[in-house]
Amino acid sequence: MAAITMAEMWTTVGSTMASFMFVWTIIRQYCPYEVRQHLEKSMHRLMSFFNPYIHVSIDEFMGTRLNRSEAYAAVEAYLSTNSEKNAKRLKLEMEKDSKKIVLTMDEYQKLTDEFQGAEISWVLHTKSPKPMRNGNNSQPETRYYNLTFHKRYREMIAESYLEHVMKKGKEIRVKNRQRKLYTNGARDKYAWPRQPMWSDVPFEHPARFESVAMEAEKKQEIIEDLLTFSQSKDFYARIGRAWKRGYLLYGPPGTGKSTMIAAMANLLNYDVYDLELTAVENNTELKKLLIEITGKSIIVIEDIDCSLDLTGHRKKKKTEKETEDKNEEEEEKKQTDLKNREGERFSKVTLSGLLNFIDGLWSACGGERIIVFTTNHVEKLDPALIRRGRMDKHIELSYCSFEGFKVLAKNYLLVEAHPLFDMIQQLMGETEITPADVAEALMRKSPREDVEKSLSKLIQALEEAKKEAAAKKAEEESRGKAPAKDDSLLQDKKETEEPQSLDDGAVLL
Repeated sequence: MAAITMAEMWTTVGSTMASFMFVWTIIRQYCPYEVRQHLEKSMHRLMSFFNPYIHVSIDEFMGTRLNRSEAYAAVEAYLSTNSEKNAKRLKLEMEKDSKKIVLTMDEYQKLTDEFQGAEISWVLHTKSPKPMRNGNNSQPETRYYNLTFHKRYREMIAESYLEHVMKKGKEIRVKNRQRKLYTNGARDKYAWPRQPMWSDVPFEHPARFESVAMEAEKKQEIIEDLLTFSQSKDFYARIGRAWKRGYLLYGPPGTGKSTMIAAMANLLNYDVYDLELTAVENNTELKKLLIEITGKSIIVIEDIDCSLDLTGHRKKKKTEKETEDKNEEEEEKKQTDLKNREGERFSKVTLSGLLNFIDGLWSACGGERIIVFTTNHVEKLDPALIRRGRMDKHIELSYCSFEGFKVLAKNYLLVEAHPLFDMIQQLMGETEITPADVAEALMRKSPREDVEKSLSKLIQALEEAKKEAAAKKAEEESRGKAPAKDDSLLQDKKETEEPQSLDDGAVLL
């Protein structure tokens, strides 16, 4: 009898559910959109009264469909690691700026996450747009993530879990993104605002600190300084400074300044912004460029002593000013005439504007930025430009040492020791050669070249450099003695001619 009663009960339940589904189908098909929305809202309110679970939705687009929600992208990246392991329905996605294929959960797929003892579920839904009055749907469907958890975990989810999801999701996105090399160029005023401030290409420079020809101790010091900076967000906030750091790379040409920048970017996984000052019209445009620079980036100004006239003394003597006013007016006239003839633009960026760019109020717009200056002549730069606080760390990249040579020999020839190393070490102690010249000598020009031949080429290059240095020194010494010899001859000639002039004067008298 009990079995019959249970069967009747399930029959009644099934019949009721079928009737409800039939009625709901009729309502969805024939009722106006506004009536359906009202019924759905009423049903949700009724269910939420008895339901102990809380739902949070994260839409793919907020407001207009122009920009994708950062929160949605972070959740998608966070769930991608869980999706690869647990989801049964996956979809393959690769964003424009991503270098890695990502597997994410498909629509209506449910994933369960655990955080501090709370069980949390995520479901990806789609939302149909509101139909137009003519019955056409001009807008596509939108997606959103639905987060569900028990109401007893409400405070923990709001204060800790969502922050954890955003942080981990952003880290995953940064790790998977395709890093870029940006540059600025002369902007066409008629193309604005369609023309972007920065143009970019994928950054794929292979330089690593392991391949930089430098002493191991100095190299490790730079690495630790960079890593400490990247992990010091709270420290910079506590001391009241913008989260940025300046590096001045100086030394002769060919000592690896550009390679050092690429190694820094690869170590920290940062984008690189190559700022061309001569293409910046004025200080206002320089600030606009700064605003467009994102975090986790290295801003580079190479050969800053050659970029603009930022190397002269800011105060001049009155006598110099009077003589140079005329020259400045003539130069301005020449530039104006040239601009009128050729339509060229001249940068009006000043030293004051560049200093504000580096560590003024505008430099705090954004964080986690490194500013790098490179120069071959550090003595030409204005002291205010490279003082501590603007260029915090000065790194001299000088001529190649024997320890730097061993790094290059291991990279180029795959050797760590050789009988010719002793002769190379001796020659390097007697002459100066840049890492670029050493690398060129070690570069194999044909498959027939072996290790010994490559090292012999380097020895030959070192001996030639030694001879050239000796010849140059002898020439400088000879030039230094020549004026003294000429002065003595003139003095002797003057002494011999003076009596003659006196005698002539006596005769005239």
